[in-house]
Order: sequence, then C-alpha cells, then structure tokens
Amino acid sequence: MKQQHILKPGRNCWRIRRAERVAFLIDPAPYFENLYDALNQARDQVLVLSWDIYSRLRLIGLPDRGNRKRPDLTKLLNLLVERHPDLQIYLLNWDYSVFHTLSREWLPAHRLDWSTHAQVHFKLDHQVPIGSSHHQKVIVIDDALAFAGGMDLTRERWDTSEHRRRDARRKAVDGSRGRSYHDVQMAVSGPVAGALGDLARERWRRATGQVLPCSARAGADVWPTGLTVDLKDVDVAIARTEPINGDHGEVREIENLYLDAIAAADRYIYIENQYFTAPAVAKALAARLADPEGPDIIINMPLATDGWFANLSMDVMRVRLIKQLRAADRHQRLAIYYPHLPQRRAEPINLHSKLMIVDDRFLRIGSANLNNRSFGLDTECDLAIEARAGQQRVIDAIRALRNRLLGEHLQVSSQAIDAAEQRHQSLRHAIESLRSSGRSLYELEPELAHIQHSPFSDAELIDPERPVSPDTLLDRLVAVQDTRPAGRRVLGWLLAVFATLTAAAAAWHFSDVSEWVDAALLSERMAQIRSAPASPLIFIAGFVIAGFLLVPLTVMVIATAVLFGPLYGFAYAFSGALASAVAGYAAGVAIGRHGVRKLVGRRVQIVSHRLGERGLLAVMAARVVPVAPFTVINLVAGASYIRLRDFTWGTALGIIPGMLAIVLLVDRATATLRDPGWTNILTLILVSLIILVAGYLLSRQLLAHTPAQPHKPRNL
Repeated sequence: MKQQHILKPGRNCWRIRRAERVAFLIDPAPYFENLYDALNQARDQVLVLSWDIYSRLRLIGLPDRGNRKRPDLTKLLNLLVERHPDLQIYLLNWDYSVFHTLSREWLPAHRLDWSTHAQVHFKLDHQVPIGSSHHQKVIVIDDALAFAGGMDLTRERWDTSEHRRRDARRKAVDGSRGRSYHDVQMAVSGPVAGALGDLARERWRRATGQVLPCSARAGADVWPTGLTVDLKDVDVAIARTEPINGDHGEVREIENLYLDAIAAADRYIYIENQYFTAPAVAKALAARLADPEGPDIIINMPLATDGWFANLSMDVMRVRLIKQLRAADRHQRLAIYYPHLPQRRAEPINLHSKLMIVDDRFLRIGSANLNNRSFGLDTECDLAIEARAGQQRVIDAIRALRNRLLGEHLQVSSQAIDAAEQRHQSLRHAIESLRSSGRSLYELEPELAHIQHSPFSDAELIDPERPVSPDTLLDRLVAVQDTRPAGRRVLGWLLAVFATLTAAAAAWHFSDVSEWVDAALLSERMAQIRSAPASPLIFIAGFVIAGFLLVPLTVMVIATAVLFGPLYGFAYAFSGALASAVAGYAAGVAIGRHGVRKLVGRRVQIVSHRLGERGLLAVMAARVVPVAPFTVINLVAGASYIRLRDFTWGTALGIIPGMLAIVLLVDRATATLRDPGWTNILTLILVSLIILVAGYLLSRQLLAHTPAQPHKPRNL
C-alpha cells in the first residue's frame, strides 16, 4: 500500500478510539450466540440501533444447546431486567413506512414496549428526511462492549457458515424459513465501545428528546466467554453517514472512506457487498483499473438481490456499473463473483455483508452498502482498522479474516488460500486457481436481458444521493404515477377482471362447472341474508370493522353488490364505505400525529402533505387514484390538516365513480354467468370499455385541476 495514512478524522471518520479486544464474526449464528452471552452479562445499560427488529427472534438457533428451549427476544429482555434491577435497555428501531408492512412484524411496539418490563424502552425513530431510513446496526453493552456490522435482530437472518440447504434451525417462531444468509459483524471492547455508546445516545436524544447517561461500567469485562479474540490493543475508526435534516448537517464520512481507500490501494481490493449502484465508487474503481500499475479488484456480490422490486431496480443499475468496470478493465485485473452452493441456483446465498479489505492493511466492516443511499440519504455506521508501520500483528489479523471469508466461499482451508497467493503472486489468480464446480465463487455475468429496461431503475428516484424535498417527490410521484400510468393500471385491472369473468362464463357454459354449484341453494342462502331485518346495518358495521382490519374496500363492495344487487348494493356499500372512512378519521384524531406515525410510518407524510395542501380535491384524487390504502388515508387525514367536512365530501364524491363501476361490472358479470350468451358478453365488454375511458379521463382531469399550494399544511 502507498505510504499515506487512510484514516483522517473529520474527513472519512468521526472518531478513532482504542479497542482492547476485537473479534470478527462471520455469519449470523456465532454473532447471535455471542450476543446472547454478552447480554446476560449486562448490568447497567444496553443500547440497540436497528433497521428492523423481530420481537420473537431466538438468538440461539433451533434445536437449542442442550435441547433446552431458549426465550425469544421479548422474553429474554424481560428476564434480563428482572434479574438485574439497575439494568436499562433501550431499543431504537427505524420507523418504517406502511409500504414495508408485509415484510415486517406488525405493531412491534405492542410486544417490545407495551408488553415488556418498564425498564425495557422501545421507540420508533422517524428523525430522517422523507425517503430515507435509519440503517445503522449497532448494539452497545455497558459502554464496555459493542457490536457493529450488517446484521439486525430480525427474522430470516440466522445461519451458519455451512449454509445448509434445509437447515431446520433457520425456521422462525412464526413458521417462516429463511434462505442461506451470509454477513459479517465486528465486536469491540474498550474506549471505542464507549464512543459507539455516544453515537447511540445521540440518536436516542434526537428521536425522543431524552438525554441518556453514559454507563458507569465502561471499564467492565463483559466479553463473551466463548468469543475468540482476533486483535488486541488496536485503534478502530468509526465512520458515519447522516443526511441533512433540519438543523443537523450532512455527514459523508463513509463515502470519503471508500474513495480514499480505493485511491490508496497497491496490490488488491477485496469487496463484499449486497448492492453496487454507487457511480462514485464505480468511477474510482474504473480509474484504478485503467492505471497500468493499479491493484487487482475482486468484488463478491449476491447473484441477485433480495425481492422482486430490488431485482427490477438495484440489479438493473448494478448491471450498468459492472459493464462500465469491464470496459475499463484493459489490463485484466477485475474479477466479480457470487457465492454458489451446488444445486442452489434457484435459491442462491443471500450475501448481505458490507466489507472491504485493501492490501491486508486496511479493513472496514459496517452497515453501508455500495449505493447512493448509504453515502448521503440513510444513516450508516462502519468500523475501520488500518495497520500502521510495524504493526505486523494487525496485517496478520486482517489477512486471516480475508482467508476465512474466501475459504468459506471456495470451501478450502486458509492455508490453501495463502499457498495459492504465494504461488501466483496475486490474490485474484489465487482465487481463480481454487474455484471449482461445487461450492465456490462463480463469475457474475452482468446480463439481465429480461429486465434490462426496467421502469424502476431511475437512480434519482430509487437510489438518490441526498434527501428529496417533499414537493419534488410529490411532483414526480403525481406526474409519473398518478396521471398516465393510472390509466394503464385501470386498463390492466379491467382487462384482468374481464378476462376472469369471460373465462368463468365460458367454463360455466361449455363445461360441467355449473354442476359443481347448486345455483338454487346459493340463491336461497343469498335471499335469506337479504331478507334479514338488520342485514343493511350489519353490512355497514362490517365495512367499519373490515376497514380497521385492512380488508380491501373493493372486496367489500363486490360482496355487497353480489348479495343485494346493483341498486341496494350500491346504497349499502356507499354508506358502509363512508362510515368506515369517518371512523378511520376519528381514530386518526384520537391517536394523534405521533400515534399514526407509529402505526404507518413517517414516510406516509407525503399523503398528509398532499391532503393538507390540496384540500377536498386532493381527497377526491386520493380516492379515484389511490396513493395509499383506504384505511391509511383515513388515519392520516384524521391526524393532519384536512377538515372533517372536506374529508367527508371528498371521500363521498371520490368513491362514487369507482363504486358505480364495480357495481355495474358485478351486475353485468352476474348476468353473464347466469346467461352466458353473446348479448350479455358484449354488454359486459361495452360496460368495461366505458368505465375504462371514463375513469382515465376523470383521473387526468381531477389531477390537472388540483391546486398546487394554496396554504401550508400541518404535516405528520
């Protein structure tokens, strides 16, 4: 490595503090097990910063050690404070939006705050700009021991370095089974743990206004008894990302540290990262590849990112940068891999680590991905170690970690890595010589032909470098998603409904499907429901209950129209929907801004912004072209600026067109099913086309005449 020092406080790191002991934890199983032991030694203060947390997580995989049942996280935390009366536990989790609800535990505050001991404090942190997230993964115990890296205390994380295909221990309490998962965490003790405690307490203060004291046990020994020490008495740097937010300025230490380390590399750069969409890093790597005397560059990534949306966005952006690097690789020094297990192409390893090693002399482990968000939009925390002159023990420890990682991926020993590198005088060539057709590192081809032109690969919107103002984001969302694409969505829905109904009619008419259902019996049961004295009131109350249970309004309208016919069905559905909306509004008023934010997340503030600024017409637009689920709009409206009168009239006028369309479609579909003749089929087609054109024109006109900014709203 070139002789200049990389770590520079104030530029690429926040603080450099001494670590009495350091350990590198590869994959979640050893991390969770050692964390379990460390938590049991806590006596004064535990601080947890997380992106996601799961109250029913078991830190010890199943079957447990000694076949004894281990408590889940909630029970464990309660047990800890019951045993130690002076212990205070603080859990700070990102206040995620409603759009993450399906992948997160519902109402985590219920189990981690309301159902826990008074000394267990759980808070949701919303103190970030719209569109950003808290992504730091830090746990501090008594200011004496800290863990930092890429792992959260959440489900679908537990795994061992074997990454067994059907490991029963990966099964969560709720029955879900995670896939193979690779990550890296660092454990540190001593003054650097206290510095991480300062970081966590400052986050807590910003989120809650409460100032927490430092722990009185900063010098205590809470090191897990079974955790092997990889380094002693070494300086560790803390690097951060913080977006500009109110009075708090922007911090981009992590981006600068990446760029400075790449510029200082001499022999090789080894990277493990979940994402690769940061043009600044790609440009810096391309410059080193173009240098005739530059280093080898080895990048290890997952075959595909986790989730369909990431495939359509982050993977497509990754392909573009990989192609840029390959074009710059004139001296053949670039290698890009993904870890592969035999017969696992359909379910590859979820490589989630965020690690970088340079020349055996520099190491960083943390939460930051190689994307724009991690450099300026999300909060991040990385730890870094740099070997100074004469610190051979630090070089040896970094090389040992590198060999452990490569040995796991290539399924060879650390000694084999060292021998191959010495033989080839190149880490890249050593890896190439050890690759096999079994469990190994496979070359990542930058091709995604089927989604090469994804509409979700706009980096400015999906992976921005800095926070986007609410007005700018609103304008882009309205312009892109609420006008022309709305018509396409309506067309898609109608075509899907029409195709389904046509197929059902054809099956009813041309096959023996009609024999499976006793039409007379169904008609009799429906007549009984219709003739019940309180059936209208029951259905209206059902709409209110279904609204709070997040049952889609469309489902309720269809059921009502089927049971009561077009006239009464519309009347009952309209009354029920309006009652549900007003009940949701009242709940929003009762819960208040902070309560609604806990339920649905701060990023739904854009809905509040739109409702508050644009009044009755905005409520109508939100009903005609929904920007959030029906119940979410009701709650947010109740806790925001919009008046009940405007909300009620806007809801009433906004739901009429869609409800009429649904009732007409149900009526024509029912008629077609009863008599699947060409007259009814053509009538159904004609009604569908009329509804499509009318809905499209209405949505465009309504949005075009929505006032821009009549007054300042009271936002969530």
